[in-house]
Amino acid sequence: MQYDPIKRVLGKAFNRTPFLRKVFYSLLDMLLLRAWHVSRELKKWGKSHTGKELKILDAGSGFGQYTYRMSQLFPKAQIKGVDVKEEQIADCNQFFSRIGKGERVHFAEADLTKFDEPETYDLILSVDVMEHILEDEQVFRNFNASLKPGGVLFISTPSDQGGSDSHDHDHEEDAHGFIDEHVRDGYGVTDIREKLERAGFTNIDVRYTYGAPGKISWRLSMKYPIQMLGASKIFFVVLPFYYLVAYPVSALLNYFDVHGKHETGTGLMVKAEKPA
Repeated sequence: MQYDPIKRVLGKAFNRTPFLRKVFYSLLDMLLLRAWHVSRELKKWGKSHTGKELKILDAGSGFGQYTYRMSQLFPKAQIKGVDVKEEQIADCNQFFSRIGKGERVHFAEADLTKFDEPETYDLILSVDVMEHILEDEQVFRNFNASLKPGGVLFISTPSDQGGSDSHDHDHEEDAHGFIDEHVRDGYGVTDIREKLERAGFTNIDVRYTYGAPGKISWRLSMKYPIQMLGASKIFFVVLPFYYLVAYPVSALLNYFDVHGKHETGTGLMVKAEKPA
């Protein structure tokens, strides 16, 4: 059973009302370790931008989880989410309009390899996107061109130590089928740094995520539950009781993963700046 189809099924179920959708976003923020890492970086960056009227791009906005998070963290920001899926764009525009944020949060269909909005954004966020795009260096150049001087790019992406969410389980049965298709297994630290430098970025910080604590947490909070749901729908009933036991352990492991320094890991958190 794949992770992304399960997420889409759950997303559809929680999309019946704006309240349920907000609950779904909160659950994803709690359970997904990448959301912990992204949130930490956004909060750190936001400390020096409090009260500013920012322009932010969510590059590959998907279901709108991170767009919503940024709309909460940066209440004066104008935020644009872009994705290649037309149905997700329409859905997100409708949701943000219904919750009263349509004037400062909007979504549009866009191909990141052709994205062209020169010196528009203070911040660009891209979460679990670059592993799906073959022409990654063109996208990095587009990101650089679209940032204002001094603007910042945050990227969360798989590393070459095992890949997003399948992590280092390639030896396990059906591991490759757990995540939707990628055009690359992941980035090496040197590889992504050099590509960003060629695109014009400086002050590039690349660190591993999903270290030893994160790998265990991922199994507890994501892999095992999704395998259970794939085996039988009865586990939709069992799952809340499972998380009562598993989540406190998973949350503690997430904390150690976010605040620890890892020599290796199956994810990368990247920060890069456009020269002022």
